Amino acid sequence: MTVRKGVARTAGPRHIRGERIKDEVYRQMFLLEERRPGAEMGLALVLLRAWLEADAKPASDEERDWLKKISPICLEMIEDELQAGGTAHACAQ
Repeated sequence: MTVRKGVARTAGPRHIRGERIKDEVYRQMFLLEERRPGAEMGLALVLLRAWLEADAKPASDEERDWLKKISPICLEMIEDELQAGGTAHACAQ
């Protein structure tokens, strides 16, 4: 059997799952920026889901690094929205 060079491998399930999570987090961030009702809860839930999935299934270092970088940004966005609406207290750190 000969090795074929230049043939792209298909993405594995873990890569696809990671990309779906990223897409959903970014989508919720956009909705929050647009001041959609309930968007802060949507972002909080998808962020929590991302961390739970990363803990349940071995996440790649790249996925964990991305979560570590994006989480503080998401939390700040959520806190800002809650303070602007005056509906809840900021998250304790």
